[in-house]
Amino acid sequence: MNSISPNLNIMIKAAEKASKILIRDFGELEKLQVSSKGPSDFVTSSDKKVEKIIIEELTKSKKKFSILSEEIGEVKNLDKNNYWIIDPIDGTTNFLHGIPHFAISIALKSKEEIISGLIFDPIKNEMFYAEKNNGAFFNNQRIRVSNKKKINECLFATGGKIEINSILNTRKSGSAALDMAYVGAGRYDGYFQRKLNIWDIAAGIIIVKEAGGKIDISDSSNKELKVLAASNSIYEKMLQNLTNF
Repeated sequence: MNSISPNLNIMIKAAEKASKILIRDFGELEKLQVSSKGPSDFVTSSDKKVEKIIIEELTKSKKKFSILSEEIGEVKNLDKNNYWIIDPIDGTTNFLHGIPHFAISIALKSKEEIISGLIFDPIKNEMFYAEKNNGAFFNNQRIRVSNKKKINECLFATGGKIEINSILNTRKSGSAALDMAYVGAGRYDGYFQRKLNIWDIAAGIIIVKEAGGKIDISDSSNKELKVLAASNSIYEKMLQNLTNF
């Protein structure tokens, strides 16, 4: 196993502990689909439970770090230079419909730069993680972005209500975090999406970078983010095919 920092080790332990709740709740969903209490209430409660466990685990050893999380928002603690950025369930719609494609995403931002991140898919038991200057990994194996050169051989991921007028072969999986992790692992050749929040993509940013990919994030209105990510060899070609993006 490659050597990892104490902070990443804490993140991995937190994700693994929280995932037990997620797996159990996912298994209960079938029963809930027919109950009077709707599944959407159940997802909210799962989100909150998972978030609570992750925050408890992270703050055990790093009490002063600040937090930015999807459910509770921003919590400024004594250390405002270091932020945990958490998305307890990225892919809640999939979760809600019993589709086993969602992930826990945790990143650490230090002095305005994301220095480590992990994306854990508990159902497939797939963990993607990266640290600044230390490479990107999938279940302890080093990963790299794809090296395809021909656009017609590539597969791209996107999401949301994007209508693209393009020759690109695309998929919409319903999880921005996993889309970015898959770019890092070379499963997808590129990814583009609008209207994202930082917790959707924080861990993915460092994974793509450390896997040798190129990533561009721009602010649109209301602090929503636009993301473009791909291997260096295909990035420009992807861009040329996104005239209305």
